[in-house]
Amino acid sequence: MSTRPRISARISAISESATLAVDSKAKAMKAAGRPVIGFGAGEPDFPTPGYIVEAAIEAAGNPRFHKYTPAGGLPELKQAIAAKTRRDSGYAVEAAQVLVTNGGKQAVYEAFATLLDPGDEVLVIAPYWTTYPEAIKLAGGVQVDVVTDESTGYLASVEQLEAARTERTKVLLFVSPSNPTGAVYGREETVAIGRWAAEHGLWVVTDEIYEHLVYGDAEFTSIATAVPELGDRIVILNGVAKTYAMTGWRVGWLIGPADVVKAATNLQSHATSNVSNVSQMAALAAVSGDLSAVAEMRTAFDRRRQTMVRLLNEIPGVFCPEPKGAFYAYPSVKELIGKELRGKRPQSSAELAELILEEAEVAVVPGEAFGTPGYFRLSYALGDDDLVEGVSRLAKLLSEAH
Repeated sequence: MSTRPRISARISAISESATLAVDSKAKAMKAAGRPVIGFGAGEPDFPTPGYIVEAAIEAAGNPRFHKYTPAGGLPELKQAIAAKTRRDSGYAVEAAQVLVTNGGKQAVYEAFATLLDPGDEVLVIAPYWTTYPEAIKLAGGVQVDVVTDESTGYLASVEQLEAARTERTKVLLFVSPSNPTGAVYGREETVAIGRWAAEHGLWVVTDEIYEHLVYGDAEFTSIATAVPELGDRIVILNGVAKTYAMTGWRVGWLIGPADVVKAATNLQSHATSNVSNVSQMAALAAVSGDLSAVAEMRTAFDRRRQTMVRLLNEIPGVFCPEPKGAFYAYPSVKELIGKELRGKRPQSSAELAELILEEAEVAVVPGEAFGTPGYFRLSYALGDDDLVEGVSRLAKLLSEAH
């Protein structure tokens, strides 16, 4: 009998997506008849705009799209993504610098797999999205956390980044607007960080998937455009999921220097080949059209954002900075850890989240999933009534803590 492990150590080390796990548990409880309100999933509650759906229907009837197409993406979609990038970010790229991927997650994995050798370090600003650490580990990279908190609105400084840099540092991961905090870096802050990275010869991988979801006086600034000194050491990750309510269509992309894109395309040619042609044609309609659909969503998200932050900050022991982008709030619940609640004393935000799910039937994602215990992530991409009801249940339960 072999004593070798059945599952490889590399894959065994991967954690389940905490956000999807919370969403799955909430849906299972709902299916069992419990009135759970879920703040876990990071997806718009709006349907995909009709003109995009129509483009997919038309593509499904076209025999051209019943066959394999180039692994790196349909030529017309790559050209449209290049044009969209110039329109929205002012960043000029050629179609050859675009790789169309199976959602933004595949773009994340392929970026790190292409750039990293074992032992290369990546500076990751925490709190961070749950997939980044797994992609870095699978590529053999070493994640170095740069931890931020509510006192700075979850923004990292150049001084913090410099303190974390070593001779092994190869990549800075820069995300603005941020998942899970909603933090948005201003132009001056973005330029300062980009110039620091350029000065030290670092690569910058920037995830811009929430570029159109900013609120109030906040503005999205692409580090690629703001800091031309980065030259050919910039990789942009993006996709249609958040802007066009297309999370289920699975179309993302990676933009970078030609050699990086060629190498990542080679990887994709063996991993998945082309993205679904029907989804690619839907994405073509999306990126080629105007931004009226996202403007409507942004108005709703902004309203919900303000409501959620106000209600959360009314709960004793909870402090929530105002998020400037994306559709998440990231309140601190550190003051509630260890207090008695319904006969229990949760010793972590993870234990507190479990208690809330059972007692209040509200699903939140604990900060442990994002590298900073003591916090919750709540998505406000859900209906207004559910949002108010969910946070009200939260307030009622947490007010009992003593």
